[in-house]
Amino acid sequence: MSSLITEDEIRYESDLVWLEDITDLDYVRQSLDRLPTRRGKPAYHRDGRMVGCHPRPQAKASRASGTFRRRVFWLLPHDRDAQPEGLYETGAPAEAVDPRTLEAGAKGYKTERSEGGPPPTAMRELGISLSL
Repeated sequence: MSSLITEDEIRYESDLVWLEDITDLDYVRQSLDRLPTRRGKPAYHRDGRMVGCHPRPQAKASRASGTFRRRVFWLLPHDRDAQPEGLYETGAPAEAVDPRTLEAGAKGYKTERSEGGPPPTAMRELGISLSL
């Protein structure tokens, strides 16, 4: 989950690769996956689709498993891009971030856009706003 990813775990990143246009995506899910390869597009074993990843050519294999930890960006079939009036019409999954806030070595964050629109009235009245 993005809340569990620390900047220290991704400081080695030099670039991110987007597998599709992220212009119209309000959010993407991100995770650090243990993968058998350090280069290229990794295999994807979730429902939904992978929308981006970090190619990690300088990665060292884990001594215990021989796998590589790489950041992967993905969406599930019930996410807002596929079902705008579904479960995430407002709000976003815990591991979701606005893709516009992502860059190599930075984990990104949620924004009003990724959360599905302007903040609730109570937040506005208290002067609380999400990062932009």
